[in-house]
Amino acid sequence: MLFLIEFSHALRDFIEAGGQVLLVIGILIFTMWLMILERIFYFLRGHRARVKEALTRWQQREDKSSWNAEQIRQAMISRVALGLGGNLPVIKALVALCPLLGLMGTVTGMIEVFDVMAITGTGSARSMASGVSKATIPTMAGMVGALSGVFAATWLQRTTRREKMKLEDRILLERH
Repeated sequence: MLFLIEFSHALRDFIEAGGQVLLVIGILIFTMWLMILERIFYFLRGHRARVKEALTRWQQREDKSSWNAEQIRQAMISRVALGLGGNLPVIKALVALCPLLGLMGTVTGMIEVFDVMAITGTGSARSMASGVSKATIPTMAGMVGALSGVFAATWLQRTTRREKMKLEDRILLERH
C-alpha cells in the first residue's frame, strides 16, 4: 500500500513537472497500448479459430478449381487478414501522434520560459529552469511512446502479413 501511495505522488510530481501536455501524452500512450494488447490477445485466441473455420469451410467445398472458387478463396483469406489487422491503422496513427504531442509540450514549455523572462526582465537560469523542464519532459515522453509503439506496430504488421501468407498456402486451389 505504501508503494502505491509513493508511486502516485511520484507520478503526480512527474506530470506537474511536464505540464498538461504530458497528461495527454500519457492517455494517448495508454490507449495505444490497450489497442496493441487487444491485437496480441486476438492473435493468440481468436485468430486461430477463424483460420480453422475458414479451412473447414474450404475443405467442405466440392468445387475448388473454378474461377468462382478462386474468388471465394480470396474472400476467405481477406476476411481472416482483415480480422487480424483490425486496429492496426489506428495504432499507427497514435504512434505518429506521440512525437507531435511531445513537440507541442516543447513549445508550451518554451512559451513558459519566455513568459518568465518577460516578467522578470532577466535571463536567469534559475527562473527559466521549470519552463525548460516542461519543454523537455513531454518531448522525451512522446518519443518513448512513439518508439515503443513503432516496434509493436511493426511486429503486428509483420505477423499479419505472415499469417495471411500461411493461410494462402493452406487453402489451395485444385488444378485439373
